[in-house]
Amino acid sequence: MAEPNTEANDTTRIASDSEGMALALAWAEKGMYLTAPNPRVGCVIVRDGVVIGAGHTQPAGQAHAEVQALRDAAARGADVRGATAYVTLEPCSHHGRTPPCADALVQAGLGRVVAAMTDPNPLVAGRGLARLEAAGIAVSAGLLAEPARELNIGFFSRMQRGLPWVRLKAAASLDGATALADGESQWITGPEARADGHAWRARAQAILTGIGTVKADDPQLTVRGIDTPLPPRRVIVDSRLEIEPGARILQGAPCWIVAASADPGKAAALRAAGHELILLPNPHGKVDLPALMRELGRRDINEVHVEAGARLNASLLREGCVDELLVYLAPSLIGPGMGMFALPPLARLAEQRRLRFHDLARVGEDIRILARFAPAATAINPEE
Repeated sequence: MAEPNTEANDTTRIASDSEGMALALAWAEKGMYLTAPNPRVGCVIVRDGVVIGAGHTQPAGQAHAEVQALRDAAARGADVRGATAYVTLEPCSHHGRTPPCADALVQAGLGRVVAAMTDPNPLVAGRGLARLEAAGIAVSAGLLAEPARELNIGFFSRMQRGLPWVRLKAAASLDGATALADGESQWITGPEARADGHAWRARAQAILTGIGTVKADDPQLTVRGIDTPLPPRRVIVDSRLEIEPGARILQGAPCWIVAASADPGKAAALRAAGHELILLPNPHGKVDLPALMRELGRRDINEVHVEAGARLNASLLREGCVDELLVYLAPSLIGPGMGMFALPPLARLAEQRRLRFHDLARVGEDIRILARFAPAATAINPEE
């Protein structure tokens, strides 16, 4: 039997549906690094304004948030019949690795279920709420939908587009330099910004870089300072398979190496070391980046975190493969150096590709900017 959750004890009171859903969202965040490829979901069960059960989705194949909350209520000796469940995503209605959560709520005798959003998974898509309603449970959806979607933006992207959500990270001086002309870049931003960057790495299922960065910096691209039971897969774009077996990024865990062509001997050696080679050539002898994103979606990758050099960054932007930019700006001036994106000059200002600021925050002495592209935009030049 599950142990009671100390974070939601018998003194936790809920005065409104909004408070109930806000607490469910806080529980969902506890699964930030656990649930992939499943969504991060939280559930809180309330009777007479008192929380009697709470939980979040466990690693894939284990209990979902609703079942965890029901177990928690049982461990407390609480009666859930007629109670209200606040869930950050519609309870599932299909048999996957676990039985349907909608059935579990029906069998438990819940009186009401409030969901933040309907599930974008075509196997659910309203069927879970319909099953609850058919069993006589009052249902509603849409409360605090936007933060619920933000928590699972990659899952929604994969379900609705077949593509992961791609976040491109860069750190630069106030005049836009990511490094000196000779490549020196450690450190432009402060320790708080670097730690924050690791948190964004940790929430992704794949960290993507290019062979240029591997050659220049020999990075590990691991998550440090955060407990990640499911470390992100490291993905290297390496058109001509130039990577050396001793590269630090190849140590510790298998990588996916994406190439346009490969020497059979070198490919065999990399496979023997546990790495996977993915061949995705485009007509120009480079890696087909849109095809790569489709492949990552097919492999159940919800979020991709890009940390690459200016050339690969620019290629990803030109190919319409980036959904948002995560940029840290330091209060410093470097002068001529390396930039964030090696984009070609525009002939007219009208060709500029616009973004919208989604979030601005101060992190230590630096500024963090989250800026998003319009969903329909696919190229730097809208006339292409």
